[in-house]
Amino acid sequence: QVQLVESGGGLVQAGGSLRLSCAASGLTFSNYVMGWFRQAPGKEREFVTGITRSGSSTYYADSVKCRFTISRDNAKNTVYLQMNSLKPEDTTVYYCAATFRSVVPSTERLYDYWGQGTQVTVSS
Repeated sequence: QVQLVESGGGLVQAGGSLRLSCAASGLTFSNYVMGWFRQAPGKEREFVTGITRSGSSTYYADSVKCRFTISRDNAKNTVYLQMNSLKPEDTTVYYCAATFRSVVPSTERLYDYWGQGTQVTVSS
């Protein structure tokens, strides 16, 4: 059974930082492209960032470029999201996702597995 478990969310002041983690089990982690999405209430799930299987390539939404960094440790079956210079508009639930595709999709439906999400709240 595949499980993706996010952690690291919480409350932070604007300008602060948080590091999210997503621990994967039940799959061969290094065979999966990983992504982070976020979803605000009443809105569609939004692509934030993604990373290739080896970690050699990363992709970011324009809204988080130069502030967020995705990385992965295949030995630990974990993907990370370092979030710096956080803004109130970054407040929402963050989800990690895995896909067996060889490229990094930005479309939600192209991912095979999802975590349960972790709440990030940025106060102004």
